[in-house]
Amino acid sequence: MRWIGLAVILTVGLALAPLAVEAQAVGAVRTIGLLGSRPEAFPPFEEGLRELGWVESNTVKLERRISPDYRELSRLATELTRLPVDVIFAGNAPSVQAAMKATRTISIVMVSGDPVRAGFVASLARPGANVTGLAIMHPELSAKRLEILTEARPGARRVAVLTNPANPSTPAMLRETEARAHALGVQLLRFEASTPDHLAGALAAAARERVDALTVLGDPMFTANRRRLIEAAARHRLPAIWEWREFVVEGGLMTYAPRLDDLHRRAATYVDRILKGAKPADLPVEQPTKFELVINMKTAKALGLTIPQSILVRADQLIE
Repeated sequence: MRWIGLAVILTVGLALAPLAVEAQAVGAVRTIGLLGSRPEAFPPFEEGLRELGWVESNTVKLERRISPDYRELSRLATELTRLPVDVIFAGNAPSVQAAMKATRTISIVMVSGDPVRAGFVASLARPGANVTGLAIMHPELSAKRLEILTEARPGARRVAVLTNPANPSTPAMLRETEARAHALGVQLLRFEASTPDHLAGALAAAARERVDALTVLGDPMFTANRRRLIEAAARHRLPAIWEWREFVVEGGLMTYAPRLDDLHRRAATYVDRILKGAKPADLPVEQPTKFELVINMKTAKALGLTIPQSILVRADQLIE
């Protein structure tokens, strides 16, 4: 009888052991690394985490690493891997690039331009490694913005394009934009700025070339310094189409893009699934389905620009 009792205890103990381990794992505080160039990119992502039940200092610890200097991102990414963290949220292409150099094993959730062309994933349907998330598809968007800009500025034949050569997404965006310019019969003049100190000079150079309009390729450094860019474009009276809605709210002329805050909030769902056991290689990369055309009518008036009715009727928002 004594041996039978001991056998029962052992059997029950072995049966309950996996449940105990699982309960401990579920209750454990997980660590997420947040890597990016702008602090305002993190709150929507953090809000998404809270909606999914991940509460900072309760069920999750957030390690935030921010730098507008792309070279500094590599050091910060390595720092996160040494903590270590369970997953890294990389909010833009330079951050993804830095995180991938730092680790090939820790899961990385991205919000990036075209991750296939940038070499971040093998394909959208099957990412194939430790990176997944959301693809903004910047190259196609950049080409579409040029098309909208030339329609909003009838007669535009010389258009400046502002790029950051340090951004890994720039070559693909530029190729698509140049191809669309050729199809539209537009001469595209390229101007570069890789640091905030170069921005004013780049737009001044564009103005000296007497361009008809300006298109700005997507870049986190440009977004972080949007006030400087908007003021320079106004000073040189350059009708410009920008990357995100935030530019237009703050005085830029127009934009065509998804909502960046929605994309960052959506990225939290990927982190949630990975923390619950999913593998990045098995999670298809998601693309935005909603795009907004936003026009600042006050800025158009200040530029003496009459936006054609064909553009106005398609706008999702007109800022008066």
